[in-house]
Amino acid sequence: MSTLKDLPGWVRHKQSDMVADLTSYVSQETPSDDKTLLTSGLAWVEEWLQIRIGEPASRRLVDGGKWADTLVLDYPSDDSAGWITALCHYDTVWSAGTLRDWPATVDGDRFTGPGAFDMKGGLVQLVWALKASRELGLPRPNLRLILNGDEEVGSPSSRPVIEAEVVRGDAVLVFEASAGGALKTARKGVGIFQIKATGKEAHAGLDPEVGASAIDEIARVIVQLHDETDLEKGTTVNVGLVRGGTRTNVKAGFATADIDIRVSSETEVQRINGVLDGLSARNANASLGVTGDWNRPVMARSAQTARLFAEAEYVANQLGFPLAETSVGGASDGNFAAALGLPVLDGLGAVGDGAHARNEWISIAGMLERTCLAAGLLAALAEAPERSIGAVVGAAAS
Repeated sequence: MSTLKDLPGWVRHKQSDMVADLTSYVSQETPSDDKTLLTSGLAWVEEWLQIRIGEPASRRLVDGGKWADTLVLDYPSDDSAGWITALCHYDTVWSAGTLRDWPATVDGDRFTGPGAFDMKGGLVQLVWALKASRELGLPRPNLRLILNGDEEVGSPSSRPVIEAEVVRGDAVLVFEASAGGALKTARKGVGIFQIKATGKEAHAGLDPEVGASAIDEIARVIVQLHDETDLEKGTTVNVGLVRGGTRTNVKAGFATADIDIRVSSETEVQRINGVLDGLSARNANASLGVTGDWNRPVMARSAQTARLFAEAEYVANQLGFPLAETSVGGASDGNFAAALGLPVLDGLGAVGDGAHARNEWISIAGMLERTCLAAGLLAALAEAPERSIGAVVGAAAS
C-alpha cells in the first residue's frame, strides 16, 4: 500500500506532463473583462479535468451575467464522510493579446507566462494531487471544486455561489499562489470606496469667493484619509485615483477620489466606517458623498485555521521540507469562507513571484513539491481524526 513517501517519486515521474498541462492552460487567455475568452477558457479547463481526473459526480454551472460563469464540481470519495472545498479562479489580470509577446516559457526551473503564478499553477497542482491520490491509492476526503472567473475584479457574481457552497463542507483549501513559499493563514479585508465632491463653479480670478472648489474639498479629504493609516493595527488607506475640474480658470464643480482600504480586524472596519460617515465639506456651498463597500471581509487566523496549518506542516515535515505561514495584505475568495466561520488554508498554489507583473514566474520544483503537499494534506484530512485536524473539522461542522 502506498504512503506519503511514495508521492515525490511518482510526481517527479509526471513532471513533463504537468509542465505540458500548465503550458496549455496558460496559453488559454482568460482576462477577467472578456467573457467570450473566459467561456472558452473554462470549457478547456473542464475538458482537461475530465481527461486527468475523470467525470465529476455532479456539475453545476452558474451564469455570471456580464461576468464569468462559475462552475461547481463534486468529486466524492469512499475514504471519508467529510467534504473539503477547493477554490480556484481561472481569470487573470492579463488582457487579450498578451500571449503574442509573452508566451508560456520554460527556462531551467522557471516557468513564466501570464497567469502562471496567479493562479493557473495552483489548479494544475491540485489536479495532479487528485490524480496521485487515485493512482497511488491514497485516501482523500470528498472534494468540491469551485472554479470562478471573476476573482480579479472582486468576485461580484461568484461570491454568493462560493458562500452557499463552502458552508456545505468542513474546511476550505485555496490554491492561490504562496507568499514566498509560505501558506496564508490570514488576509486583510478590503474596502473599495469613492468620495465625490460637488462644488460651485465660478470664475477663479473674477469671483474667487463666489465659487466652491470640489478639488479643494477632495484635497482635504485625501489628507484626512491618509492620516487614518495605522500600520501597527494593519490598516492602510490609499487614494489611488483622483479626477476633477474642467478648466484651470474655473472653480471645480466636481471631483472624485477612488480609495483602497485594507484592514486586519473587524474593529478597524468599524473605525474606518465611522471616519467615512463623518466626512463633511468645509465650504457650505460644497458637499461630499461616499459610495462603495467592503469588497472582502477580514480573513482572521482562527484557532481552526491554525490547526489546519499545523496539519499541513506535519505533512510537509513527513515529506522532508519545511513549511511556513504568513499574513498578507491581499485578499482572495478565501476571505468569504473565513468570514462564515470555516477554517481556511490559503496559498497552497505556486511557489514563485511576480503576481500581476511581467516578471510573473513559478518554480517547477516548487510545483512538484506543492503537488505532493496537496495530496498529502488531502490524505491527512481523510484519515486523521485522532490528530488536531479532527478538532478543526468537528468544530467547523458543529
